[in-house]
Amino acid sequence: MEMEQLYKEHSDRVYSYIYFLVRQKECTEDLTQETFYKAYKGLDTFNKQASTATWLLKIARNLTYDYFRRKRVIQFFTFDKEHDLETNALSPESRYEQKEQLARMYDSLSKLKKDYQEVLLLRKIQECSIQETSYILGWTEAKVKMKMTRALEALKKEFHQEGGHTDGAIKRIR
Repeated sequence: MEMEQLYKEHSDRVYSYIYFLVRQKECTEDLTQETFYKAYKGLDTFNKQASTATWLLKIARNLTYDYFRRKRVIQFFTFDKEHDLETNALSPESRYEQKEQLARMYDSLSKLKKDYQEVLLLRKIQECSIQETSYILGWTEAKVKMKMTRALEALKKEFHQEGGHTDGAIKRIR
């Protein structure tokens, strides 16, 4: 596959994945560029054990962790409160309430253990399969399933403590 085509097809997904982790535009751009550079260098050794998208997300994850180690920064999901929904059909009051619930849900998510945050990010936000998540995180599929179950339970508990109603926002992440 030509590198330009690879970039066109996967750059948005890689960028959004990294941005969810670092929440800094310039850093995200640099790490995205570095991901594709590393992929270009390793393209001839890519054994197609996973899909191209999964392979790129694993490279992005490893580079992002390297960045965190260098900076001694471990922060996940420090979302802006404006991470908005497509809610054009709702009344202004309903839209406001839904945004507030989602903001509380993301605040709750940021308080979870790192591995819970990661499995939720990959499975529910990036929509990776169990197999893809397993490959990216270097876990067994059984561990992905177990961590996902525990992460959702921990998120529900934390969200309830934040004063949120779990019926709305948690369903959106499922």
